[in-house]
Amino acid sequence: MTGKKPAQSAVRHRVVLDTLVLRLGGMYRVLSSAPGGGGLVRARSILNHQVAANPMTSGRRTVWASKAMSDWQDPARFLGALADRLGVERPVVGLMTAVPMTRLVHRREEKEGIWVECFCTVGVANAVRAGEPVRRDANTRGRRRDGTINIILVTNATLTGSAMVGAVQVATESKTAVLIRRCIPSAASHGTATGTGTDAVVVASNGFGGHKIRYSGTHTQIGSMIGRLVARCVEEGLTRWFRWRRTSLP
Repeated sequence: MTGKKPAQSAVRHRVVLDTLVLRLGGMYRVLSSAPGGGGLVRARSILNHQVAANPMTSGRRTVWASKAMSDWQDPARFLGALADRLGVERPVVGLMTAVPMTRLVHRREEKEGIWVECFCTVGVANAVRAGEPVRRDANTRGRRRDGTINIILVTNATLTGSAMVGAVQVATESKTAVLIRRCIPSAASHGTATGTGTDAVVVASNGFGGHKIRYSGTHTQIGSMIGRLVARCVEEGLTRWFRWRRTSLP
């Protein structure tokens, strides 16, 4: 089932203190590249927290800027403290972005009793092409950080470990296809970007569901659902990000 507006969400979520909070309603198996609680873990909650785009040039007090930079240098500790402050049920997986949660895209697909929900924030100021040389110049710390594509996928299906990896693969391919189709340039070269330097993907699988799935590649039903869902979310996220950049940033 597809459509521009999502069906009623099966995942309890809210935005509070510039943070998207997902309550999974139980212990889920989660595979992610998240800075907080990343890897293959079990979690009850997922966060996507907005940080300042560039504290070193934001005009705030130097003390605040130093604290913000310290938070970024130890994001796992910062996100853990944030989870406690918000009263979020642990264990928790946490992401960070400079994209406002007002630009959050939430979409859902469901077919034959299996549903997948996507929560996505998109920024491409930090866009790069995979394989480009790493830039280590001294100005890196002063750049804007609104260049992250965070993709969170939650499903009621019970995915094997290989199926979770497959879901990450399909989501990444779908994201990259949108960037290439939209001709998003790399900030480090004249090529087209394939992602950003700080992208993160989260796949959360119901550990006690009735739909057990061993494979999730592009030839499978759930892989097809993930591919369409991520493409739609990243496409809309890009549109929202460009609009935000034009109207809100100097």
